[in-house]
Amino acid sequence: MEELMKLIANYGFPMVVAGFLLVRLEPLIKELQKSITLLTLVVARQSEVDVEQMRRIVEGGS
Repeated sequence: MEELMKLIANYGFPMVVAGFLLVRLEPLIKELQKSITLLTLVVARQSEVDVEQMRRIVEGGS
């Protein structure tokens, strides 16, 4: 039990900071994902590439 308390005392602050940053940055990461998806579609359409073909290439690698 003492060892667990030492671990919490030593690593508690970094875990709280990491958790806070993950919660704080999650919406930004989701917005970036949406932007990248939208840009991929725009580039595919400008290049006259079939969107479904592009999706298969990205997801399956073939």
